[in-house]
Amino acid sequence: MSTITRTLSNLWRVGFKDYFHQLNYIGDTKAGTLIGVDRFGNKYFENNEELPLRTRWVDYKVHDFDASQIEPGWHAWISYAVDKAPTQDSALAYKRRAWEDTDAKTIPNYTLSRGAYKPYSTVKSKITMWEPTAVERK
Repeated sequence: MSTITRTLSNLWRVGFKDYFHQLNYIGDTKAGTLIGVDRFGNKYFENNEELPLRTRWVDYKVHDFDASQIEPGWHAWISYAVDKAPTQDSALAYKRRAWEDTDAKTIPNYTLSRGAYKPYSTVKSKITMWEPTAVERK
């Protein structure tokens, strides 16, 4: 939740389009500098005037977003594990490996969905179910 003066100043800084976009998707208005864009089209912002640990944020390109859509270098930056963004640090920048596909795609996180991993046991159960046997009446 933000104050009315902060909200109005952010409206002035980002404009009406981005103001309503942010209200719809992150529930707050933030104005900051664009640090970079990753290969999926996600935009990363920073504003050091915000509250501590709320100075960095991502604007996802796909709005059915999931944290698995962030590249590892950008994830390290956005979670404050490193100080320099992948655009400034070549060790964090994405480099395509020889075995990777040429198109950019992510593997979605299927936790709590029908596609979640469900292990099954191949070992015979040590406990057997009780099966009642009925004796015929005379």
